[in-house]
Order: sequence, then C-alpha cells, then structure tokens
Amino acid sequence: MKQESIGNQQHTEFAWYAGSDALSAFEIDAELVKCGCSGTLTKSEPVVKHMNEFKKAVWAWQKVALVTLTCFMLCGLTTLSADEKPAASPADSGGKSELFKVFVKELVPITPGKGTFPRSFQMGSTTGKPAESPVHKVTMSDDFWMSRYEVPQNLYQAVMGNNPSRWGGPRNSAEMFDWKTAREFCVKLTDELRKAKLIAADEEIRLPSEAEWEYCCRAGTNTEYSFGDQPQKPGDEDKQARILDEYAWHTGNAAGNDPPVGALKPTPWGLYDMHGYLWEFVADPWHDSYENAPGDGSVWGSRTGDQPVVVRGGAWTDRFEQLRSAFRNRVTATTVSPALGLRCVKAKVKKSEN
Repeated sequence: MKQESIGNQQHTEFAWYAGSDALSAFEIDAELVKCGCSGTLTKSEPVVKHMNEFKKAVWAWQKVALVTLTCFMLCGLTTLSADEKPAASPADSGGKSELFKVFVKELVPITPGKGTFPRSFQMGSTTGKPAESPVHKVTMSDDFWMSRYEVPQNLYQAVMGNNPSRWGGPRNSAEMFDWKTAREFCVKLTDELRKAKLIAADEEIRLPSEAEWEYCCRAGTNTEYSFGDQPQKPGDEDKQARILDEYAWHTGNAAGNDPPVGALKPTPWGLYDMHGYLWEFVADPWHDSYENAPGDGSVWGSRTGDQPVVVRGGAWTDRFEQLRSAFRNRVTATTVSPALGLRCVKAKVKKSEN
C-alpha cells in the first residue's frame, strides 16, 4: 500500500511494471540488426562487393523492421485485451445500475434478538481509554442491514460523480472526504436506490450509529477483537501483530499492499475490514465518555457548532491497539484523510424523520 507521510508515519508508494517478457521497440530493432550483420569478408572477393551486399542486407532488414514495428503498433491499437481496455465509467452500459445492485446484495441483515444476534451487548471497555468508559448495556431496538464492506471507489464515483481517493482502485475503499460529504453520499445513494426500486420508500441509507457500529464489530463477542483478545503471536515485537494480520490492514502489515475491500478474514457475522483498513465515520458527535449515553443503539444527540465527530475501527496507519472493537477516536467534521472512509447502513426511516 500505500505508504505516505501521515503524522509521524513513514509511507512508501509502489508502482507496477510490465512483465520481463514484454518486448520493447529497441529490443525488436536490436534483433533485426543482429540478423543483418552476419556477412563476412573473404580474400577472393572485392571489399566493395561485400560492402554493397552488406548495405543491401541492412537496408532490407531496416524495411522489415519498419513494417514489423508498424504492424505491432497497429495491432496494439486495435487488439487490446479486456484487461487492457479502459474500464467503462459507472454511467456507461448500465454500470451504475449494476453497482447499485451489488451494493444492495452485499448488505448483511442484522436482526438483534434473532438467530445468532444478541438483543443486548456491553459497549465500551474497562481496560481501554477513558473515552471507552463506563461500560454500559445497549439493547438494540431495531433490525438493520450493515454493509459487508467499506464503500468502494467505483460506487462512490457512481453516486458522487468524482473520486477524490488518494489510493486509486475501483474496489479499494473510498477516502479523502469529510463527515458532511459522507452523509451527503448516503442521502444521494438513498435517492438512487429508491428510484431504481432497490430499496423501499420507507428505507434509507445512512451512517451507522456508534452503538450499531460497535455491536457489529463485536459480532456477539466480548473480547478485545472480534476474533479474541490477543492480536500478537509469541515473538511478535513492536507493531507486529501476526494474529491480527489475518483480519486487518494496520501499520504492521500495510506496507507494499494496496488491496480491494474484503481481502482478509471477516468478523463472525461476515463483515470485512471492521478492524483496520480505514477509519470509518459514524453518525454520532463526539462525547468524552459514555456517561449518560443512550441505551437503545440510537445516535447520541445532534452535532452543534464545531463539535468533533466519532470515527471507529482504526486504519492502515495505526498500531494494533487502536483497532480494538471498543476503541474510539474523534476528528473534526472537516477532516479529510487517505486513512478515513465510511461504511453504510440500510434501515427503516424512523417515524419522526418522515
């Protein structure tokens, strides 16, 4: 990935190169010239004769080289493979429609109190930062659908008409936009999906509440991570976290990778990149602790003034401690970063919102 300077982190950018078997124009010319220079002089024949024959041979091979190169150039312009052809924009050939269908198909139904989904969970941590306390019981009040993945760049561009992301890739997570823009994306996507009749008129796409986010990240567990308490194997040092490596992109394994969403293991509920890859915006404004936090899974109040907002999950720029299920962080609502994106929820519109 990635790696570029963010804060005090050191990051390096990587580029792909053509395979070693690709023949360049210079290599083609060299092979042809080699063939044209195979004549030898003998004492019994005039030097001029051989020089004339040599010139003829070189001229003939030069013509062959010119024709060959011209053919290669024409073929290269007319016989691009499917992988080499420029990708159609999302608006072409029904591309937007297909992206919207994929998005809806990838939503994961979350049904608190049914099946493997507990009605309640303990939110926060007794061993983490002060902002993660006090631990409190949250009883989820409604069903909803959580995006299996962070919003990818092809979907973001289809909805917003642009792709501001620093690390380009159609199925890479979208980044480089602020909290207001993330909310605008959800509103526009809601409108598009309603028009396409892919969601009902009383359903919407929105940011998850902070409680919904942690409920989904924990996936029925009460451990530090959705896979257990320990991110490191014996012998891991500093930022190494070889257990976490299987589930999350973090500063210990991100260098040299620029992955699509869902490249690593999911949570027990089939949600990918809940730990790491990008920080994810949620709907809640920031509070310094959970004192007096709501217990029904709803968004905690409305943002006022320059109040910061909550982001969750940690990112490829962060150490493993910041990727815990309970870890929370705050940013200004205008923060833009290549380590910050979003994940969406589909839910019924609350009656008060109609």
